[in-house]
Order: sequence, then C-alpha cells, then structure tokens
Amino acid sequence: MNTAGTGTGPLYLEPRLERRPAALLASGGPFLHALVAALGSPLNVVLPDQIAENVERFRAVFRARRLTGRIFFAHKANRSSALVRHLVTTDAALDAASLGELRHALASGWTGDRIMATGPKDPEFLWLAARTGATVNADGPGELERAAGLVRAYGLPRLRVVLRLSEFGTTGTTLLSRRSRFGTPAKSLKELLDTADRHRDALEPVGVGYHLDTTSPDEKAAALEGCLRAMEELYAHGFSPRAVDIGGGFGVSYLAHAEQWDRYTTELTRAVMGRRPPMTWGGHGYGLRMENGTVKGALGLYPAHRPLAGADYLDDLLSRPAPGLGGRPLGTLLLESLHELYVEPGRALVDQCGLTLGTVRDVRQAEGGEHLVTLAMNAGDAGLEDHGVLVDPVLLPRDGTPAEGRPATVYLMGNLCLEADLITRRAVHLPRLPHPGDLLAFPNTAGYCMDFGATRAQRQPLARRVAVFEEEGSWHWCLDEQYWPITRPGGPRT
Repeated sequence: MNTAGTGTGPLYLEPRLERRPAALLASGGPFLHALVAALGSPLNVVLPDQIAENVERFRAVFRARRLTGRIFFAHKANRSSALVRHLVTTDAALDAASLGELRHALASGWTGDRIMATGPKDPEFLWLAARTGATVNADGPGELERAAGLVRAYGLPRLRVVLRLSEFGTTGTTLLSRRSRFGTPAKSLKELLDTADRHRDALEPVGVGYHLDTTSPDEKAAALEGCLRAMEELYAHGFSPRAVDIGGGFGVSYLAHAEQWDRYTTELTRAVMGRRPPMTWGGHGYGLRMENGTVKGALGLYPAHRPLAGADYLDDLLSRPAPGLGGRPLGTLLLESLHELYVEPGRALVDQCGLTLGTVRDVRQAEGGEHLVTLAMNAGDAGLEDHGVLVDPVLLPRDGTPAEGRPATVYLMGNLCLEADLITRRAVHLPRLPHPGDLLAFPNTAGYCMDFGATRAQRQPLARRVAVFEEEGSWHWCLDEQYWPITRPGGPRT
C-alpha cells in the first residue's frame, strides 16, 4: 500500500512559473514532444529572452538607488551559448571562472573590458585575462604576484584587479559566518595592499569585494560594511578604488506557494520522527535523523520558497543599516561615497530561463505499493535534488490531453543501473499517474541544475540543448550552439 500521502493529502510543491515558461508549458505540449522526438531525452530548453528581462530587474534596483556599477553574470551557473550570446546585447557584464568560460565568452562576442576573471586561476587563464584586458578578482597576494609577473613579462597594459576579502569582523553582536576557501581574511588586508603597492606599475586595484556561500543577509551586510571600511584603507595607501563587489547569492524562489513549502517541511520532520508514514525512498531525511527519540541534524535543503530573492534580495540588502558606520543604509553609503556597485548573480540571472524534459519509459508498482516511474534521463541531468531543490515536475501527456485524473504519488527513477540513481528521493505528487511516452518537464533548472552534474556514465547520452523563443505568437527553436542574437529562425531581429 502506498502511504506517502496518508493523513495529509497530496503534498504538492508546485513550481513558480513566470509568463514565458508558463506559456511554453501551457501551449507548447506538442511542440516540446516534437523536440524530444527529434533530439532525444533528456533535453534542455533555454529561454534567451528571459535572461535579458532578469538583467533589467537588477538594473532597476541600481536606478532606483541612483547607483552606478555592473551586473556580472556568473557563467558557471549555465554553460549555454544562447544565453551568453543573448546577454552580450544587454548592458550586463560576465564573470568567467575558468579558462574555458573566458574563451567561450570571447568567442560569443564579449570584449575583455566587460569580463571579470574569478575562481581558481591557472597560468593560462590568468594570462588570457590579462591579455584581453579583463578585470581579475584576486584571492590573495600570490595571485597578485603572478599577475604582475605576466604583465611585465609580456609587456601588457596595467591590469585592473579587485581584492577579494573574507572573514569580516563585526561590531556589537558577534556574527558567526562560515569560512571560505576564497579571498583573504579582512584582517590581512595590509598584506594585500603591500603586495599591490610593490606592483603599482603592473596592477591597478579598482576595488574590493567578497563572495559568501550563504543566503544570510546579515552575513552579507556585515561583509559589505567591511568592504566599505577596506575602501578607506585603499585610499589611505594612495590607490584610487571605485568599486565594491558583493558577489552573488541573491537566490531564487522555486515554489509558487509558501504554505506548500511550510507544510512539506513540517510533514517531513514528522515522518523522520515516526509520527506519519515515510515520505521518501528508504526514509531519507534530507539531513534530519532520529537519535534516542530526538530529531538531530539540519535540513539540508535549499529554501525553495523565498519571500525575497533575486533583485528584491539585493534591494533589501542595500536597505540594511551599517552599525559600525553610523547605522546608515548600505546603499546610501555606497552612493555618498561615489562607489560603483558590482554584483555577480548566477542562479538569479537564469531564474525562469530553462527547463529539462524527460520521457517516461516505464511505470510499475513495487511490492510495497509505490509507483515507480523510470525516465529516459538520470539524476545528473536535472540535478535539482543535488542542489537541495525540491519542486514538482510538470506532466505533459503524450496525446495532448489535459493532465487530469486521479492524483498519483510516485518516485522518479533514473536510467542508470544504480540503486542511487533517484531523480527524486521524495515521493512526488502528480495530477495523475504518468504513462509511457509522456513527458515530465522539470522547471527552472537553468541555474546549476541543468548541466553542473551531468555525465556520460554508462554511455548514456548527455542532454542536448535548444534555445526556444516566441515570435508573432508562435514558438521557434534552434540548437543552442546555433543561436545568435542578430538573426533567429523566422527572420532578422529588429
């Protein structure tokens, strides 16, 4: 007997869908089925027009606060050519975290003055960044030394650098923050400045920044206040910095309804405590466990419904006071100091920009009564759960009929010969039981979930990628690598 929903009814986690992806899923069933029939399952679909809309939302925050600065897309969030090529037509910039990403950006129409090189840097990456005039986000004195050496050895122009800091101190209440493998502790800023001072002929420090692996606005506010203090140190050392880089981590709200998220996490805790039937395969607790009658651990899930995310999160951060700087709002301090603001959103800039399609191959009922649905894809192809994201897929019936009927509770299985290949560890509630040949559309996978963990394990094919766009009321597509913004199938763009 399948008891995953017993006692509380279906535990839906309905996806938040904005106009463009919602319209595609609502009217594009036959269109998407035809794409999968031609190009195979799994299939990644990206929506280039959406990324430009997301940039504008961030830019609106800058305008409202009268701030200047740059919006760098963190390319690591998605490897799509179509998204990167469409983005170059906006006023955005690009954050390249590897030699491959830098080469891809340059080949897609970006120029070095609109690129910032971040992440671990091998000599080739650092050299190409310096050669093309990109800004280098430097983690420490050693990276500054290597960069200066390359500038001198090859007679390159003075290199713009941002000094990345970490482990900021706070005033008043102690704020605990996780350590980072990136950046130099703020208390060691003098070592960075001394290094930059020795290489004034080769390096131009244009600002300071941070990139924290946290969703905590309090930690980010403390780091931003620390950067404002560090800017004063740069001025005191005779430099002329102009920018504060606050990194990314603005988040995405994946779910349409806060109450569904609250209900699910409450019921999951009850299931771990044994107060209701299991909701997951093998009693998986997503980080929670019972020990001696007490719930232990921490829920290792992304906050799938967030009241503040993306550009709204940035606006809220800039509204927060800086206790050590007179309690004035951080955005006001940036404006009055005439500092430029740099941001590096990844996930937030590709919010609603893509989805992953998988074909239903088999539906069977296990001995325990659970329905097991096997898809022509594996867990790495739509790595939502790998990133702690829980959201329901959208059922697209093969025959085009509405996905209506008796609600069904299923587990979604991958196509690898591994017990661990579960696309969802949780029981998923759908409007009806899927049939072989139906499609499941996993929404909002463009941010890290689409290809970050995809592999060719067991010689299963990697998902192909297509760019989809709407013109004159019809949906059009091309292969991702064939997309260029100047012309799209259907005629030149104006």
